[in-house]
Amino acid sequence: MAVEAQSSDVETLHRLGYAQELRRRMGTFSNFAVSFTIISILSGCLTLFYFGMSNGGPAVMTLGWPFIGIMVTLVGLAMAEVCSSYPTAGGLYYWAAKLGGKNSAGWSWFTGWFNLLGQVAVTAGIDFGLAFFADFWLNQVFNYPTAPPAVILVYGVVLFIHGLLNTFGVQLVALLNDISVWWHIAGVLLIVGVLFLFSKYHNDPGYVFTKFVNLSGFNVSFYVFLTGLLLSQYTFTGYDASAHMTEETHTAAVSGPRGIVWSIIISLVAGWILLIGVTRAINDSDYANVVAAGTAAPAMIFIEALGKNGALLLLLVVIGAQFFCGMSSVTANSRMIYAFSRDGAVPGSQFWHRINPRTRTPTNSIWFAAVGAFILGLPYLWNPVAYAAVTSIAVIGLYIAYGLPILLRLLAGERFQRGPWHLRQYSYIVGWIAVTWIAFIAILFVLPQVAPGNTLTTFNYAPVAVAVVLLYAGGYWFLSARKWFKGPKVQGSAEELAAIERELEAVGSAAPATTS
Repeated sequence: MAVEAQSSDVETLHRLGYAQELRRRMGTFSNFAVSFTIISILSGCLTLFYFGMSNGGPAVMTLGWPFIGIMVTLVGLAMAEVCSSYPTAGGLYYWAAKLGGKNSAGWSWFTGWFNLLGQVAVTAGIDFGLAFFADFWLNQVFNYPTAPPAVILVYGVVLFIHGLLNTFGVQLVALLNDISVWWHIAGVLLIVGVLFLFSKYHNDPGYVFTKFVNLSGFNVSFYVFLTGLLLSQYTFTGYDASAHMTEETHTAAVSGPRGIVWSIIISLVAGWILLIGVTRAINDSDYANVVAAGTAAPAMIFIEALGKNGALLLLLVVIGAQFFCGMSSVTANSRMIYAFSRDGAVPGSQFWHRINPRTRTPTNSIWFAAVGAFILGLPYLWNPVAYAAVTSIAVIGLYIAYGLPILLRLLAGERFQRGPWHLRQYSYIVGWIAVTWIAFIAILFVLPQVAPGNTLTTFNYAPVAVAVVLLYAGGYWFLSARKWFKGPKVQGSAEELAAIERELEAVGSAAPATTS
């Protein structure tokens, strides 16, 4: 049965036009684990916890989380249905090409570039958050400096390690992702349990669910509450990873959709438990100082609630989860870059599309992802609110890329050929709610987040980054790409695809162990 499933997956990929260049070694659980790890409630929830405390307080975190979770579940369901029809590493841009009709190449081009921007920004956001937490831990234990250059150094080291791990092959990544699922779940239970039993502070439910705090400098409470939703919306990103890993997953037309949906649902439940547990342990009398700690705000909550030693132990759990998260983000990002380059859309595509014959991984794309994320984080050297802006870029870039193929699927109507996993009669209502929500947040998160919003230290540079991608992708399209980019390419006939696969197998078998 396993051989038949493998054969069916390869045949499906051949029908979509591609050879089996990547190694198909992941099962359904591993596919789910990649997206669950990238969502990473111990990364997104905690690295933006200070932002939630400032822009809305406990109420925006504990009430905003389930609302955002429901909206994201609808987006994920709509994406999963399309993923089932087109299980390729290209994911979103490939879907847009197949559903875009006469303008399919243009839809594919813009979807791909927004997906690429969002993927790089998500990697930056995750590993930057990890760098903040690791820097704080190192400062407490070894008196390591906390100045921006010191944080950037940690950030660079983390990205380098994640690039290195991904270079070793998908089997190692899949194993670490499987471990990551249990690390996250056990970590949440440990943190919440320890705070429940041993915290010096135990806020009542009224505080946890209704306490509204506005330290943003803006006077309109409703606007501040909406901006505070960034914490939840940012955490629920990156689940397109299940789609990007389908060329490496068995029974991909079902496993990919399941990975998308279940990663969201389980994160929704576990994340809500985490936010309630941490919010309950806030020392309200020191609230402003905790917010002033920035990304280290959860660490300050742990210290005040448990003392230094207990806090440092919990922080190691968080740092471990964030490490797994960043590693998985580089994995998914590299597959998207590989697929987009396979179809000639990225400058230097031949270089980025190249496969390491020994590990069967897109090594050059892995380092593209790591270096791109590092560059995106550099503005932190002069702009202390750069981290929140990076998270906004991730949300906007990814959700625009999520929304375009969903919209095109709705416009395609019954021309859309459903895969084995679909929403039946609910496709349209789920899809239209998803598209409307994506349009709303794409506008919301380019707006100022901290007053006055027009100075070097309060400016949200998310609209600048998005504008740069629009100008680059749009200018490149109208000046050049529309003449030659026709969307996903067919790599060859069935015989030619099989020949590509045989060549990779032969080269891989002959490659010495030191090949990189």
